[in-house]
Amino acid sequence: MFTIPQTVVAALEAILIILGAYFVFFWFGLIVWTFQDIRRRSNDWLVRIIAILLVLVFHVAGLIVYLIIRPQETLASVYNRQIEEEALMQSMEEKLVCPQCHRPAQADFAVCPYCGEQLKRACESCGRLLALNWTVCPYCATPVQKENAPLATELAEPVSA
Repeated sequence: MFTIPQTVVAALEAILIILGAYFVFFWFGLIVWTFQDIRRRSNDWLVRIIAILLVLVFHVAGLIVYLIIRPQETLASVYNRQIEEEALMQSMEEKLVCPQCHRPAQADFAVCPYCGEQLKRACESCGRLLALNWTVCPYCATPVQKENAPLATELAEPVSA
């Protein structure tokens, strides 16, 4: 019968021990990487535990499944995207400021609460607020008279000498 020399057996045992250690360290590295990756992608503890158990139990196959089902974006990129969207929405909204004191005013203010400057005026017919430069009320189609201009009836009065 053919016998394997003791040195070959010892070399094979050493190779198997090295490969086994490599396998264990690689497996541990995959678990740590999965934990760090899922921590960046989800705040849900159940999702984190499932992801780690998936790699812990199924090794490389579990990692492949995890890579397929993990959230696409990290929490930081989701936060940055939301901030960008919010900034875009705010820039698209009309910002009303007082022309006198340059402080913020709301769209339904008739006068500035800080300096008293008139921002809008009420329609004489329907009572809705109108911009000062409008000539017609868009709500009831009533012509708007300029406040600083004298009325036509005042101009028609005779001038006494």
